[in-house]
Amino acid sequence: QVQVVESGGGLVQAGGSLRLSCAASGSIFRFNAMGWYRQAPEKQREWVARITSDGRTGYADSVKGRFTISRDNAKNTVYLQMDGLKPEDTAIYYCAANNWGTNYWGQGTQVTVSS
Repeated sequence: QVQVVESGGGLVQAGGSLRLSCAASGSIFRFNAMGWYRQAPEKQREWVARITSDGRTGYADSVKGRFTISRDNAKNTVYLQMDGLKPEDTAIYYCAANNWGTNYWGQGTQVTVSS
């Protein structure tokens, strides 16, 4: 089985920072990519960022320049450093670990940015 556990959400004022963590474990030794999605109330799930096992990164336009994704492949762990947070970043953030087309999802962690 595969387990994906994320943490680090919370309440922060606009302009502040948070660092999310996501650890994947179980029967799959290495994931080809891991990333983050978010979903705000009454909105569709939005892709935020991804990182491949060899370190290539990608970001949604809405977070470029503010969010940074990083990895520790030895631990199958990814991080999302979120700086310059805005109220519109408020959402449940979900971690996904991908193994050749199959996503394994975390339970989500709430990020709330107050104005």
